[in-house]
Amino acid sequence: MLNSLDLPKDPAATRVVVAMSGGVDSSVVAAVLKREGYDVVGITLQLYDHGAAVHRKGACCAGQDIHDARRVADALDIPHYVLDYEARFREAVIEPFAESYLAGETPIPCVECNRAIKFRDLLSTASELGADVLATGHYVASRRLADGRRALFRAADPERDQSYFLYATTPEQLARLRFPLGERDKAETRALARDLGLSVADKADSQDICFVPQGRYSDIIDRLKPGAAQPGDIVHLDGRVLGRHDGIIHYTVGQRRGLGLSVGEPLYVVRLDAEAARVVVGPRAALATRVVRITDVNWLGDEPLDRIGPQGREVAVRVRSTRAPRPALLRASSEGVEVELLAPEDGVSPGQACVIYDGDAPRARVLGGGTILRAHAGALRPAPAGA
Repeated sequence: MLNSLDLPKDPAATRVVVAMSGGVDSSVVAAVLKREGYDVVGITLQLYDHGAAVHRKGACCAGQDIHDARRVADALDIPHYVLDYEARFREAVIEPFAESYLAGETPIPCVECNRAIKFRDLLSTASELGADVLATGHYVASRRLADGRRALFRAADPERDQSYFLYATTPEQLARLRFPLGERDKAETRALARDLGLSVADKADSQDICFVPQGRYSDIIDRLKPGAAQPGDIVHLDGRVLGRHDGIIHYTVGQRRGLGLSVGEPLYVVRLDAEAARVVVGPRAALATRVVRITDVNWLGDEPLDRIGPQGREVAVRVRSTRAPRPALLRASSEGVEVELLAPEDGVSPGQACVIYDGDAPRARVLGGGTILRAHAGALRPAPAGA
């Protein structure tokens, strides 16, 4: 199972830190590594106020999950540490999340949490503990290339693949990260957890964003930035003002329900204009996007990004975590990085990730990705006369 660890040393002399979230996946990783003779150390991160999450199902990195991780570590007889990363998490993840929503974007805090907290900071802690590698329970694969570098690949199970949230992992981090579950599916993992007698074998998976109770993003933003959400107009693409809203933080691109409009036709949120405090709506056809500009690109491909040029390279991309990779052309120039989708996608939103793959098959290599800066969808037009 764990040959993907690619560790040449004697297991008994090889220390592996396992990031234990308290769920079944990371618990299985810790248990099998222990069974195979590795020197295993478990680390669990407390990332936010665990008092509010103790009894909330679907949480992670707080409350009950910390207790579950400790219980598994005790059963495995491995050292276990709980590290208070709450201040780091707030500064690196929660506050930028709130700022992004106020700017009319739809951010993905899990990407930054993995890059900056779970990998950067936790890898540093693993080094301090004398660990050779850090192993996690993510469904993604890492393999050694012919030149000795490690590359990132989609998981074997496309339904569980988490590469969309891990595209920002750097080559330096990949050299010391291992993902033992990348070649397994969830059913196999749960079956193995039962065989190993783990108390979390049937524990439910975490849901939504860990620090957002009941998925209400606006509650978090109101608490962090009281009074920052400004009311404004709901405007049709043709320029007509159709209604009012209490703040763009209550809307996302592609949203249809909850607009509070009665105009005789189905309307969708096409764009959020933070500067003018406008929610722009239109027909579904206006959501179709062909060209996406991305920023803060993390490139993991062999060919330097600046050599791709305006002629483009055939790739596959995902613009939402719930969608399969789709064919596209990747272009890079002095003006930035741009992706042209060969078939239009609906609901592409600034702040989301655009993740780039070398093909659309399971186990395809992750070439990198970036944050969607702009999507070329419907444009606001002047209101018709008399509107």
